[in-house]
Amino acid sequence: MQLSNNKILITGGASGIGLGLTERFIKENNTVIVCGRRESVLKEVSEKFPTIITKVCDLSVESERVELYNWISDNHSDLNVLVNNAGIQQWMSISDPDFLKRTKEEITTNVEAPLHLTSLFINLKSLHTIMNITSGLAFVPLTKIPVYSATKAFFHSFTLSTRYLLKSKNIEVIEIIPPALNTDLGGKGIHDFAPHISGFIESVFKQLKEGKTEISFEFGEAMTKANPEELKAAFNRMNPD
Repeated sequence: MQLSNNKILITGGASGIGLGLTERFIKENNTVIVCGRRESVLKEVSEKFPTIITKVCDLSVESERVELYNWISDNHSDLNVLVNNAGIQQWMSISDPDFLKRTKEEITTNVEAPLHLTSLFINLKSLHTIMNITSGLAFVPLTKIPVYSATKAFFHSFTLSTRYLLKSKNIEVIEIIPPALNTDLGGKGIHDFAPHISGFIESVFKQLKEGKTEISFEFGEAMTKANPEELKAAFNRMNPD
């Protein structure tokens, strides 16, 4: 992937990892379109980065995903990069009374939405790159966020298949595998212990420049390289009795 002179859609690009990617892609001389549910947050980001284009869109709603694609097709038909970044993280137990409701929310946002967007956006003739943000938890789950971990395992598997299936369309599929980072994913303060996002973003762009299609960092990198015994040990460390 060339890192400049692209037109890029980043879902959930107004906060967390998405915002880090947005800022860096702007610095690399790209046009960035950001979509998200909260208009107030999008406004704050556009005030900080006047060149970005924003679009209010609730990706958990199928009709809004279709409307997003149609809007891009009509107004930004030269879009060539899709970044499937938006996601939610629910800290919960199977015994919680609202477990099924929250599970459906997580599956819709973390799985159904990016799969649907992928199936839509590959129809853009200009599209040449898809980036999927998964997680180190795709390889070893954290049981306090059981459905989130499972959705990332699903998305990792789907990404591997998509990379193969889209070769004939000359669409490159890149997987970014982050560790826990100091963002508000899952709730404010939960990830205060984790590394700042800036080091992760620097590593991502270094690996993109090297031409890698599987990009990982710290815990994420360790899990992609772990053997079965190491994965089992990591699970036990993360989920003590």
